[in-house]
Amino acid sequence: MYKHPQEITFKAIILGILLSMILAGANAYLGLFAGMTVSASIPAAVISMGVLRIFRNSNILENNIVQTAASAGESLAAGVIFTIPALVLMGVWSEFNYYEVAKIAAIGGLIGVLFTVPLRRALIVEADLKYPEGIATAAILKAGENNTRSEKLDESGGLITIAISGIVGGCMKLCQQGMGMWSGAIEGARVISIEISGKISYQSIFGVGTDLSPALISVGYIVGRNIGILVLIGGLISWVIAIPIYTAIYGFEGDPMEAAWDIWNSQIRYLGVGAMVTGGIWSLIKLLKPLIIGIKASLNAIKKSKQNKNLPIQERDFPINYVAIALGFMLIPVFLLYFEIVQHIPLAILLTLVMMVFGFLFSSVAAYMAGVVGSSNNPISGVTIATILFASLLLLFLLGENSNVGAPAAIMIGAIVCCAAAIGGDNLQDLKTGYILGATPWKQQVMQVIGTISAALVLGFVLNILHVAYTIGSPTLPAPQATLMKSVADGVFNNNLPWKMVGLGVLIGIIIILIDLRQEKIGSDFRVPILAVAVGIYLPIELSVPIFIGGMIAYFSDKSNSTETMKKRGLLISSGLITGEALMGILVAVPIFISSNKNWWPKVYGFEILGMISFITVIIWLYRSVTIKSSS
Repeated sequence: MYKHPQEITFKAIILGILLSMILAGANAYLGLFAGMTVSASIPAAVISMGVLRIFRNSNILENNIVQTAASAGESLAAGVIFTIPALVLMGVWSEFNYYEVAKIAAIGGLIGVLFTVPLRRALIVEADLKYPEGIATAAILKAGENNTRSEKLDESGGLITIAISGIVGGCMKLCQQGMGMWSGAIEGARVISIEISGKISYQSIFGVGTDLSPALISVGYIVGRNIGILVLIGGLISWVIAIPIYTAIYGFEGDPMEAAWDIWNSQIRYLGVGAMVTGGIWSLIKLLKPLIIGIKASLNAIKKSKQNKNLPIQERDFPINYVAIALGFMLIPVFLLYFEIVQHIPLAILLTLVMMVFGFLFSSVAAYMAGVVGSSNNPISGVTIATILFASLLLLFLLGENSNVGAPAAIMIGAIVCCAAAIGGDNLQDLKTGYILGATPWKQQVMQVIGTISAALVLGFVLNILHVAYTIGSPTLPAPQATLMKSVADGVFNNNLPWKMVGLGVLIGIIIILIDLRQEKIGSDFRVPILAVAVGIYLPIELSVPIFIGGMIAYFSDKSNSTETMKKRGLLISSGLITGEALMGILVAVPIFISSNKNWWPKVYGFEILGMISFITVIIWLYRSVTIKSSS
């Protein structure tokens, strides 16, 4: 008689909690630094296989449970760092209140888990969406299960690969961030004079640069060629088209590079805001019909499950009546959260309802999009900025321009929605993995709750450490997405949002959408998702360049007919570089946080060439690992 393997075990819970906390911290740093986050399901699965092999009784479903909890933690980090730092940037908070961050993260994350329970059957079973990271994670878990205990974890070296690349990424971060041996980026600007008819002279600034970060190369490798190219195109729109035109028309003063940064920060980046809002609205419009169909399918499945209580174990979700009760209960802390800000009961009730509507819509959008393009390419920032803009305009209408609570309330709505949407997309990836492996859905949903709460308990602490050491919002840790949310909410209430630039961004977004529709019509494999370009417009050009390089390495990997083992090795190297650099960024900050001395680390200047050599070496290493077959 077949006995279903154990899934939720004590060792799996402990390992899931630890990985959730660690990967949440790492992804928080990456998002604050680069404005983008990546899925951690695959490295979590590999680490789980390596650790659980120590025990006599371990199985593939245990490893699946561990990666489910771990990836819930890293996805919650994205929802937190995209929004909550905006409250510090706008001066509402002087520092990150641990209790408040934990409360907001836990509320948003739990709502995200609950929203996605009825979507599992609709999107995974009925719609049968791809969920690329989910399929890849299942393949890696199967490969690990098929190996004997005397063999390596997998052909690419598994844990050893992650460990080596993690050490490389961590050492480079220690040398650059801690010791100051080289600067984090190479950048420069040139002024070009243009004369017309020998009389009218224009001066334009052209700026370019690259960050020397292995993590950004790795992000590019994971998101792939298309996204890497589009992010760079967005950067070129800002720095090679928009800034030169702006400076030619309005002129500039002082150092060209400083002038370019000032213009980009105060004007040009709002092109990205307009494009992101357009992308968020377009995502909702495009997915409205399949979303309605999916919800109907889910409701029909619930009716069938009531009629047939003897469902296979692989089809048993968390009971829908408990989901409804839990969501009803969650209305209370959400209401209290908003009442604490606005001190007005009817308005707090309205904001709670707005959040719940937007939370469900955008969690559904994120869940659907994760099935189409993957978690790493999910348009979380687009739907969040659309939410914050709508909430800001609604609150402006209700409270007026002089309100000092409107902008924080809008950010708080966006924070809950962003956490819910981030969790929603990632959770469906994990449930797809479980569906392939024959896991029990309700057990995975329980572990998603555990992973979410675990991450919520550490993110406030991580944010405080990073803020004391680096100052979130500074060039060292720019927090691009949170700065964007703050700029929009503040701009609406202070009436200083550069609407012309936002409008031009909307126009750019519409043009890009039309291009993408054309690409879809002709059946091209090079699609042009609007949010990838919008992120590129909004990010500093020095972040776009290494992401593009990583994307091209992924492209050359495909062109060279790399084996699945080589592609897996590249993914593990990239995951290790990201995790090592991010964790070292946090570790470097710890003694600064404890001592309150920003100069705690001894400085060893004058090794700029070593930084460039290290950066180029990492590029060559990753390229050779995924394009050149070993002699063995």
